[in-house]
Amino acid sequence: MKVLAINGSARKEGNTTALIKHVLTELEKEGIQTELIELAGKKVRGCAACYKCMENKDKKCSVATDYVNHVIERMIEADGIILGSPTYFANVSAEMKGLIDRSGMVARANDNMLRLKAGAAVVAARRAGSIHAFDTINHFFFVNEMIVPGSIHWNVAFGRNKGEVEKDEEGIAGMKNLGKNMAWLLKRIAV
Repeated sequence: MKVLAINGSARKEGNTTALIKHVLTELEKEGIQTELIELAGKKVRGCAACYKCMENKDKKCSVATDYVNHVIERMIEADGIILGSPTYFANVSAEMKGLIDRSGMVARANDNMLRLKAGAAVVAARRAGSIHAFDTINHFFFVNEMIVPGSIHWNVAFGRNKGEVEKDEEGIAGMKNLGKNMAWLLKRIAV
């Protein structure tokens, strides 16, 4: 079993990465292979609304000039997907939104190819707006017929500067619990 985590932050190795790593550590303790992709520094544009994916049905976005098709390939291979984002103006980052829109269209065009995979949202926030980001990611999972594990609270932790989320004890506990619950779910799905 494998879980792919995608960090939509523009800041590599920042708060969102730290939160994702807490989830991945718990998955690895359960013998689940993990991979982390950081979108920081990668070119990710929004959907062009060309609908070529609906015609081609080749599990790829027709816009092949950026990093998205690489990520879609990794998503197809994974049993579980974690989407992590900082909260920018009460929602996900532009890079994460571009990935959601394009991979979502490709998935829908190809018989809901992400169906029945496990999906989990991880959100970092300075103070507010995190629930909108959390909802945006979960809407992606639900429209793709994915299965979403819960945790002790919403999968959100607070901090602005690099490393500050580590001081949010409740947030970190939630991430660890999310990792345990996702591992449990993946083992049940695999049966």
